[in-house]
Order: sequence, then C-alpha cells, then structure tokens
Amino acid sequence: MSELQATSGLLLAGTLFMLGLIGVLIRRNIIFMLVSVEIMLNAAGLAFIVAGSKWAQPDGQVMFIFILTMAAAEVSVGLALILQIHHQLKTLDSDAANTMKG
Repeated sequence: MSELQATSGLLLAGTLFMLGLIGVLIRRNIIFMLVSVEIMLNAAGLAFIVAGSKWAQPDGQVMFIFILTMAAAEVSVGLALILQIHHQLKTLDSDAANTMKG
C-alpha cells in the first residue's frame, strides 16, 4: 500500500469519525445518535484496516472483527433501551429522558 493510499484512508476514517461525533453532539433523536455511534465505530474499524494494510499485518482485520462484534452488541442493547424509552415517554427526544432521573 502506498503512502498516499494510507493517508487517504486515514483521512476518510477521521472525517467519518468527526461526522459521527458531530451527529452525537448535535442531534437529540436517540435513533440518530445510535446511528452516529455506529458511524464512529466503522471509522475506527476503517483506520485499523488501513493501518494493518500499510504494515502488511492481519492485526487490523482482527481488530475490525472485534469492533463489529461490539457494534452488534451495542445495537441490540441500544435498541432495547430505545424501545423502553419510547414505551414510557412516547418520544425519542434524548432531553425527555432526562426527566427519568427523579
């Protein structure tokens, strides 16, 4: 893998991660926030793949498999929580979940 390809791949991963982070920080819809976290996890996986390819090591692919496994678990737990919040509050606004404190 050439230096330009590695740089381009890491820049793409960084851009995707920043878009996901902005989505988590700006949006109030819980489903959109969950999708943004998934984008961030995929960006981290892309960075591992690019780094592993640059150094001709399979470690990046192994880490990506771990990231995919963690993302699947995160989605299942996250969707269960979202369904419970929607059932109790009748909204998916994350600010409304703040009322559940007391």
